[in-house]
Amino acid sequence: MPAWVRSGLLLLVALPLVACTGSQSALDPQALQSEQIRHTFIIFLGVSGIVWSCVIVVLGVGLLRRTRIGQAPLELRLPFEARAGRVILGLGATTTLIVLVLSFVSYAGQRSLFAKDPDALTLKIIGHQWWWEVRYKADSPHNSFTTANEIRIPVGKPVKVELESADVIHSFWVPSLTGKMDLITGQTNEIQFTARNPGIYRGQCAEFCGLQHAHMAFAAIALRPDEFERWREHENQSAVNPTAPLAKQGEELFRGRGCALCHTIRGTLAGGQLGPDLTHIGSRTTIAAGTLPRTPAALGAWIADPQHIKPGNLMPRMPLQSGELIAIIQYLEQLK
Repeated sequence: MPAWVRSGLLLLVALPLVACTGSQSALDPQALQSEQIRHTFIIFLGVSGIVWSCVIVVLGVGLLRRTRIGQAPLELRLPFEARAGRVILGLGATTTLIVLVLSFVSYAGQRSLFAKDPDALTLKIIGHQWWWEVRYKADSPHNSFTTANEIRIPVGKPVKVELESADVIHSFWVPSLTGKMDLITGQTNEIQFTARNPGIYRGQCAEFCGLQHAHMAFAAIALRPDEFERWREHENQSAVNPTAPLAKQGEELFRGRGCALCHTIRGTLAGGQLGPDLTHIGSRTTIAAGTLPRTPAALGAWIADPQHIKPGNLMPRMPLQSGELIAIIQYLEQLK
């Protein structure tokens, strides 16, 4: 067998397995809602596959058993017409039944997906071009805080996400946890899900929102309840004051070079509202909305020239000397 034929057959065999698992797969559910979505999808896929196969079989039989047109093609043949009428009536009834069954399956799935739990953890997520503002809401204002481009949630507890947009339409989507929900300016939409297993799941904006739409991602980190409570208590605290001389210099440069005009660091004089909150940026997994890993090298490259990495974003290029850049990196790295 030629190599190109073997390669083609191997590709066809492997194709159904593409994107079936991983941190951003709708076919690898890790929440009650995503499990319901997959269950509904499999039922629709199975029924559609059976219907398609039957149509192909009937079409093949018809092609193989076709007969020549007689001398009188318009002649009415009563036995054939009676059989055809019964077949059409039966297929019509079957189609109606299939549609009703699938409608019931869809309705039952939606009841589960859109169920509301009054005791759910509430997050408010605001979409920006091109990053995510995340607000953890609580009964007491001092227990509420803001972070960005990353959500952490407890396993086994319902999470309600209130979605808004600050500019254009975005779409919140964590395939392993839940379905899509749009963020629309001037409107609040809600989506709720319950993670079953600890892990890191990738979320993505699923609505084209401009030049850097593909680079508008976030991490959804599911933690055990005790780990989540410890993280939330720590996250609610103000930033630590730097002790190392280089980090202290970085804090002064952060304010003096204008970074504080756009970013907030709680517990300091930095109170800008245009960009992401950086209070605990040193404990995040990525920067620039999932574009880069949060490493000193990536952080330095982002600060030095963000337009090269993510053209069109609102952060300007910073005219810094190498020593100044290293000091700012040192300061941001210790914000954990």
